[in-house]
Amino acid sequence: MAITRKEEARALNADERELVEKSHHPALQELSDEALASLVKLVRQRREKARTQAEQRRRELRGKAAARGATPSTAEEGSRLKVAVLAMAVRRLNSEVERRRRMKAKVSLVANAKKALAMKQSSENTSLAFNSRHAHEGMRKVENPRAQDLIRPMERGRLRKAASVAQAKRDGR
Repeated sequence: MAITRKEEARALNADERELVEKSHHPALQELSDEALASLVKLVRQRREKARTQAEQRRRELRGKAAARGATPSTAEEGSRLKVAVLAMAVRRLNSEVERRRRMKAKVSLVANAKKALAMKQSSENTSLAFNSRHAHEGMRKVENPRAQDLIRPMERGRLRKAASVAQAKRDGR
């Protein structure tokens, strides 16, 4: 279920709200790689903290743990929403990191391919003497010396099993 920005703002405090706003689309693509890495780290820390607090509230509600504040918690909906909002922010940030990684890999691959093509073209310009020790005819298929097996493996297994069953019957007499 999608969480609206209004619900996000209600669930988070001011500095968390600022971090989560940076994880939304237009602001996310304007971040540098270093800023993105630090933002991922900060949001993960906040998510872990919120998750720990939510678990503590759940334990208080069940009566398994003592109250951390002056009064024990009466509901956990807000903490659950906060964890969900921060988890979605981490997911958006991770997908942006992965998108940038794939884009860099693609650019690198294209650059390497262009470099290899340039190297190949420069080596083709220096023509080799015709009588040099290089193959002129290209590769040929080497015939497999083993004879081709004409029996299907499934049939061989069936016959082997039938023979072992027959031998077992003879031994049992």
